[in-house]
Amino acid sequence: MLDWLKLCTAPCVIRRAVLTALVVGLILTAINYGDAILTGQLSQAQALRMVLTFFVPYCVSTYSSASAIQNLKAGRM
Repeated sequence: MLDWLKLCTAPCVIRRAVLTALVVGLILTAINYGDAILTGQLSQAQALRMVLTFFVPYCVSTYSSASAIQNLKAGRM
């Protein structure tokens, strides 16, 4: 478990996760909150959900990258 957590903080994993979160987060934010942003009707609750919209793909990318690297090192792929 400790090795997996170290992989989650590796610069290459973080870089990939940030890029994924930016791309996916922007697309999902535009789909889900674009009208509220354009009309200036964005509530605080929506703003919090927008932050989570970026956080989720970051976590998914980090998890999948760290797991894939771990499996490659263990020869399981």
